[in-house]
Amino acid sequence: MTDISLRAAPSPPSGTSTDTTRLGSRANLEKAGKEFEAVFVGMMVKSMRSAHLSSELFESKGLDTFREMQDQKVAQSMADTAPLGIGKAMVDFLAKAQAAQEAAAASEGTPA
Repeated sequence: MTDISLRAAPSPPSGTSTDTTRLGSRANLEKAGKEFEAVFVGMMVKSMRSAHLSSELFESKGLDTFREMQDQKVAQSMADTAPLGIGKAMVDFLAKAQAAQEAAAASEGTPA
């Protein structure tokens, strides 16, 4: 088994916030995980819709807008009731990385 070490992330582009205090609590991480899962499922549904496996009898911009809103609600509902697990995996990874970072900072004697 290989050891995965955490490397320092490259510096973000100017104007990007580096504030990570919102990651401090597990509840915030879980909320972010659910939102990430909803966005991911939404992208999957949008990709499936773009396949156009059949031609529509009544095509319009209004119908497209309604379908997009409906797909967003379906994606949010799927993420809340029957998650795929990608949000939980992200939360677990971030929690583990945060714990490792805090342990490293504690061993160096500097506050996290």
